[in-house]
Amino acid sequence: MASARRINPAIAALAWPLAALALLVLFNVVFTPGFFSVELRDGRLFGTPIDILNHASKVAIVAVGMTIVIATGGVDLSVGAVVAIAGAAAAMLVTRTQTPFPLVILAALGAGGVAGLCNGLLVSRLRLQPIVATLVLMVAGRGVAQLITDGLIITFEHRALSSLANAAFAFLPIPAWIAIALALATGLFARRTAAGMFVEAVGDNDRACRYAGVNDRAVKLAAYAFCGVCAGLAGLVECSYIKAADANNAGLFLELDAILAVVIGGTSLSGGRFSLAGSLAGAVLIQSLTKTLYMHDVSADVAPLPKAVAVLAVCVLQSPRVKDRIAALFNRGRA
Repeated sequence: MASARRINPAIAALAWPLAALALLVLFNVVFTPGFFSVELRDGRLFGTPIDILNHASKVAIVAVGMTIVIATGGVDLSVGAVVAIAGAAAAMLVTRTQTPFPLVILAALGAGGVAGLCNGLLVSRLRLQPIVATLVLMVAGRGVAQLITDGLIITFEHRALSSLANAAFAFLPIPAWIAIALALATGLFARRTAAGMFVEAVGDNDRACRYAGVNDRAVKLAAYAFCGVCAGLAGLVECSYIKAADANNAGLFLELDAILAVVIGGTSLSGGRFSLAGSLAGAVLIQSLTKTLYMHDVSADVAPLPKAVAVLAVCVLQSPRVKDRIAALFNRGRA
């Protein structure tokens, strides 16, 4: 057991999603012809792996904010609705006004931030259970998006907004770079300042934090606001990708994939330690599994079943009891 304790917890949390992703890659090497074929056209790479990165980026962006919220001991079920709100706001601004594109981005991010602040106020000030507080906006948020779009699907041909998700930089889709940059910036801020320590401490024991002088309410409020901004950014990416704002379907079930990515990445739903790298790996794993199922002619109606089984297996392997038994077997074998 001594050797198991010397393993860095962050590396241990990242090991399982990477191992599952490696097994999935091995399966596709053997059983999915052409899965890894990539070609360069017009200065951009095309192929299944690039498609996985592109679609996983939206989940990864939301998962970054969700990781911080879950680390405080909370959860945000409203991110899918916030994606719809942000996309609706951006589409309406580029189609109905002459707003400069930087202000369109700020408006979408601001809409997400305000939604996150509302959730944070309910959780931190009124002390509502996070699942209840965010369920309110999950239900009402799509109604807000419908009000913004007048119940219509708003299409646009705005070059700058369309290129946000449909252009490439250094051969890779821009959303992939956005997700990586967001995760790196969040990780640096969390680990190079006291912010990450405060988030983990509040998630471990918010009452003890209050007695120690840490403003747990401010930490939770900031976490939910940041999660809202991340959802707003994902809303920009989604409406850019389809060149439209669809209040009914934008971000649908995105909150579930984001929570799964965070849990697969090793962050406990009870709060405390978190792993942004693990959340990114979880997002890529979920999208890779989904793409694999579709390429093997598994219908969209049936695909959630094997997907759920695979996710459950990874989560079970990450449980403390299973980890302890695996470590005991490993040490016994070495002995």
